[in-house]
Amino acid sequence: MTKPAYRPAGPADAPALSRLATDSFVAKFGELYSAADLKAFLDENLAPEPVAADLANPEMVYRVVESGGKLLGYCKMGLKCGFPGHARGQRVMELKSLYTAPEATGMGIGGALMDWAMAEFAARGADEVQLSVYAENFGAHRFYHRYGFAKVADITFKVGDQYDPEFLFAVML
Repeated sequence: MTKPAYRPAGPADAPALSRLATDSFVAKFGELYSAADLKAFLDENLAPEPVAADLANPEMVYRVVESGGKLLGYCKMGLKCGFPGHARGQRVMELKSLYTAPEATGMGIGGALMDWAMAEFAARGADEVQLSVYAENFGAHRFYHRYGFAKVADITFKVGDQYDPEFLFAVML
């Protein structure tokens, strides 16, 4: 495998980002949902069209990592507060997604993307960063704790007609 390269995502990345996001989500959480709920969520959020719309949205910032022409991971930042009812800062931003391909887990890609995102949030003037994480995704909890994030609220995440328990994590910058 060639050395991974990190770069901003562009419109041409939408199909590959959709595949990566779908594969990663299904590998990690797919068994939690009925086929209908999973399909509805994937179609609404991770299909090429909604990914392309996010890539065109100036309030979303993507960074991807690839090797040998294949995407291995990505990070998506929201430049506006996703959970204003729980905001403590004046300029709150959100880590919307951080995914690695199932075969790329453990390669340091998540940490490199997170390091970039935290530096980018600071450079853009964020004073707080929020993210939501599945209540039972304990590995992700440990990962985000290493960056200073702590639980600030219980929230839910909708997949089809199913609502999952989520935690809202945040860190002040």
